[in-house]
Amino acid sequence: MLVRFLKILPFFLFFGFLQAQEEVVYSVYFEFDKFSLDEKQGKEVIAFIKNADSTRIESIQIFGYTDDVGKDAYNFKLSTNRANTIQSKLIESGIKNKIIVTIEGKGRILIEDDIVENLPEKRSKNRRVDVVVNLKELPKLELPGFYNMIQKNHKVGDHVYLENILFEKGSSKLTMKAKTELDKVALLILRYKTIEFEVQGHVCCTPRNQKEAIDKDTKKRQLSINRAQSVYKYLAFRRVPKNRMKFKGYGNTVPLGKDPEYDRRVELVISKI
Repeated sequence: MLVRFLKILPFFLFFGFLQAQEEVVYSVYFEFDKFSLDEKQGKEVIAFIKNADSTRIESIQIFGYTDDVGKDAYNFKLSTNRANTIQSKLIESGIKNKIIVTIEGKGRILIEDDIVENLPEKRSKNRRVDVVVNLKELPKLELPGFYNMIQKNHKVGDHVYLENILFEKGSSKLTMKAKTELDKVALLILRYKTIEFEVQGHVCCTPRNQKEAIDKDTKKRQLSINRAQSVYKYLAFRRVPKNRMKFKGYGNTVPLGKDPEYDRRVELVISKI
């Protein structure tokens, strides 16, 4: 059986969480014409739910699908059985039924007639159930000296916490939402021409004896540095002069003492005004 988390990669499971308001999708794949789970699948789908921050789970939706082989009525029933199987497994593990707001069989997923390459693989990826976890938005961060956007009258030492630029676990890649936020930041930096700052990268949730985390893309233990550099490079791309900024990674050495999600962050710390 294959498992998908956010995007399909054979035999791998990623427990990444997106920034701020989001939904997280986990897929379980079934054998042809089957709706039963093996023990390994059951444990993995439960682990997916329990690895989420329980205080942020707003609701869970379960959608079943089949491939395009067979009649519509049969496939609708099969997809519904697959969804019900996942629901039963979640409830059996102690997940409250009231947060499971949708259990729906969607029937078959059609494939375009002109798609012939890797047809068996494409069909196998349609024999699945998607478990969609809807997460509540993180509360606004309120700390002395922290701002959520560049201000006109900053003081040296002020922190500009980029609240919409949180990262997936293990990743230093900027999302489209993060880039949109940085576009606004760059415009303000260019408006206030005397401000200089350090781009600071941070990580969360690493063992106590490891201050830095591994970047899953580079495989090197320099995740906070890479996060800071990603923001630095994007601001430079948006024409912020490089002589007005520098970047540095701080690993897990500066936690905010809030939800760990806040520590997968990048801040701009004002160094000159």
